[in-house]
This record gives sequence, C-alpha cells and structure tokens, in this order.
Amino acid sequence: MNAPATRRARSSSTAVRRPGDILFNGASLGSAVLILLILAGVAFFLVMEAVPALTAPAEEISGGEGFFAYVWPLVFGTVVASVIAMLLGTPVAIGIALFVSHYAPRRLGNGIGFVIDLLAAVPSVVFGMWGMAVFAPRLGPLYEWLSQNLGWIPIFGDASATGRTLMTASIVLAVMILPIITSVSREVFLQTPRLHEEAALALGATKWEMIRTAVLPFGMPGVIGGTMLGLGRALGETMAVAIILAPGVFSWNFIGAGNATIPAEIALNFPEAAGLRLSELIAAGLVLFVITLAVNLFARWIVDRRAEFSGAN
Repeated sequence: MNAPATRRARSSSTAVRRPGDILFNGASLGSAVLILLILAGVAFFLVMEAVPALTAPAEEISGGEGFFAYVWPLVFGTVVASVIAMLLGTPVAIGIALFVSHYAPRRLGNGIGFVIDLLAAVPSVVFGMWGMAVFAPRLGPLYEWLSQNLGWIPIFGDASATGRTLMTASIVLAVMILPIITSVSREVFLQTPRLHEEAALALGATKWEMIRTAVLPFGMPGVIGGTMLGLGRALGETMAVAIILAPGVFSWNFIGAGNATIPAEIALNFPEAAGLRLSELIAAGLVLFVITLAVNLFARWIVDRRAEFSGAN
C-alpha cells in the first residue's frame, strides 16, 4: 500500500464521529427498539387478557361450544372478505398505476393520481354508509339472479333482499384498498431505471412487452408490499364492515344474510362487554393479530425471494 493510501486509511479509522451522526444513529436505533417494544407490549396484553376465554369451560363461552367454535366463523368472514377484496381490487389498482405511470399524459396522470390519493382520506364510516345505502340496494337484483341461476353453488345460495352481504362488504373493501395499492405501485413503477425501458424498446419490444419484461419484474417487490398493506387494511377494517353486514349465523353463502368479521364483532360488542365476554373479544383480537402478523411475515418472505431477480438491487 502506498503512503497516501496508508494515510487515508489511518485518518478514516481515527476520525472522530460528529455529534450529529451519533444523535442520528441513536435516534434510529431507539425508534427500531421502540417499535419492537410496542409490538411485544400489545402481544403481551392480548395474551394475558385472552387467557380467561381460552381456558374457560366450553359452555361458558358464547354459543356454548368453546372459544374456537365461537371465533371460527369470525375468522372465516374476516379472511374471505379480505381475499375477495384483494382479488377485486389488486388488478384494478395495478392497472391504474401502470396507466398513470406509463400511458397517461403527465397532466392527466397527475390528476388521476391526485383523485386516487383522495380516496385514502375518506373516513371508513362514509364508505360504510355509502355501501349500505347506495351500493347494497343496487346489488340486490344481481344477487337474486346469481341465486336463481347458480344457486346450486353453496356461495350463491338464498340471496339477501337487502343486499347487506359479505360480498357487498368485500366490494366496498376493494374500493377502500385501491388508493394504498395504487399509490405504492405507481411510485415503484416510476422508479424503474430508464435504461432498462429503453433497452427493451431498442430490442424491438412493444410498450406492453417493455412493461412486462422491464417494469413489472423491477416493481414486483414493491407491488407485493403495497398489496400486503392493502390486505392489512382489509383485515382490520371495522366500521365499514360493521355498517354494511347484517350480523347472523355462520354461512358459506356470500350473497345471503349473516356472517361477520372479527373487527366488526369487536366494535359492535366491546362497549357493553364485561368479564368473560370481554375476554372473548380480546381473544378474538389476538387471533386477528396472529393472522395479520403471519400475513406480513409471508409477504416479507416473498419480497426477499423476488428481490434478487427484480433488478431492484
């Protein structure tokens, strides 16, 4: 090693860290530790408060068949409503993001993006009232047609005359998660290296082929991340689902009355709950907490697996 290189190595190793660097590093580490402590505190609270419901005799739990028999229909309603919302909302959100980022003129794209972002500011109770008063009655005839022509499929059994069904709640949830997935996907697509796009076009690719071979692979980890954020919103949505759904017994019928979700069950019953009933609701919240954590860990695993093939690194 020559003398200048030796002096630079010695000076860099003995350089005094600036107070600003020390403060920033400490703040970053403290924030990360604080997040972990809050998460651990929430988990500890849920577990301790749920123990009475998890250990109580089956006949003392709502329904008289034990906690898991009580919570299973709620888990079913929560997961199914969220999955349907994702199936309906994700393709539309990705399509909007691609149109805004690569097809629309800049001024039009900025306007559409602004309008989509405004949807995120609409309170969930407004979506719930819109779904119950406007959306549900107009879906009633469609549900009747599905029941008459596809009634042999369990999910299309007897239709609800009011339209306040699990399917209606899922469609409203799909609208609610649109701005989250669209915003994240749009920003990721805009970060695609320009050289990648130009190289694809120079090789004779059409615009769609360029998007399929350069933009989508690069942005897929971000799209997955945005999709998981939308799924988290759908899993935890409370007021919109509570307003739209007409609570009832468990049913595989998506267009009939009945079914409920964990957030809606907690919101509707928590104010008057006490004793073991309160523990039941907190235990249901613990189940939702575990589901959400598992979904996010799975999404993180998918993103880590795809990142090395995306070109993002």
